[in-house]
Amino acid sequence: MKRRDLLTAGAAALAAPWVHAQSAAWPTRGPVRLICQYPPGGLVDTIARLMAPHLSQALSQSVVVENRAGAGGLVGTEYAARQQADGYSLLVSHASVHVYATATRRSMPFDPVGDFTHMGMLVEAPMLLLVRANSPYQNLTQYANAAKTKVHRYGSSGIGSANHLFGELLKIDGKATEHDHVPYQGSAQAIQDLMGGQIDSVFDPVTTNVNQLKGGTMRALAISTPQRLPALPNIPTFAEQGLPSLTGSQWLGLSAPKNLPAPITQRLTALIPEILAKPDIASRLEDIQTLARKTPVLGEDFTKLIQSQISTWTAVAKRANVEVIA
Repeated sequence: MKRRDLLTAGAAALAAPWVHAQSAAWPTRGPVRLICQYPPGGLVDTIARLMAPHLSQALSQSVVVENRAGAGGLVGTEYAARQQADGYSLLVSHASVHVYATATRRSMPFDPVGDFTHMGMLVEAPMLLLVRANSPYQNLTQYANAAKTKVHRYGSSGIGSANHLFGELLKIDGKATEHDHVPYQGSAQAIQDLMGGQIDSVFDPVTTNVNQLKGGTMRALAISTPQRLPALPNIPTFAEQGLPSLTGSQWLGLSAPKNLPAPITQRLTALIPEILAKPDIASRLEDIQTLARKTPVLGEDFTKLIQSQISTWTAVAKRANVEVIA
């Protein structure tokens, strides 16, 4: 072996225990940043701020939420991917970016799997098909049948979003050939136009619409969960109304830049079920009908789930001829 090779090998051997010791002792300083790729007030921000104090207590270090919004979550997600893999920059990852944007965009500024260490799913937000309370439609079959012969306009939070793909699946699998998409710059604008009568329906997560449903200003024709929610027992699933392909959700997870040291990865992964079991977390999630799985999807299983969903929704995007050129 050449002298240079000997020196390189020796340096690596000396460095390895030091790196392991540093990661094993993590975190030795603060703050730990929990990056949120959407503005304050939304679901991702809400979950991040619920998680932060419990992470802080478990790690004995300050944990701060850092909002880096833009481009439908791409800005903050790309930013997180480019940070050092030292455990001080974490990301509340989101299916809207890691799955649906990946499925519909011609190119992505990062690899949604390879550029991250994915530790586990936190929660899921099921999708609803919403109409106004005074809508003539009482169920999914009535709505889909009507959209076979007369134009019905549905709103989404943007081209290539989960909301958009769910609407296109209804058009294809429900044979609702006159189901036309109206994209908005966010769900709030779509809901506003739904209530004003400019559009006929909206696909949107249950989380942001619980109060309107309970208040009677909107009606949900279907929900994307495999079974009905106990808290909303009167909303039938898409599957039980003949459209099982519209089963799915928008999940949120805990991720970090790729190559996060194993001791840090293992410690954070182990904290996910512990934090989700906290009474205040469970109570708040129940209030907004955002679901945590009884057995959390962690580690390699979470990564495989992301890969599987990318494949599934890429196929849907191709069937629907949805492509975002950017």
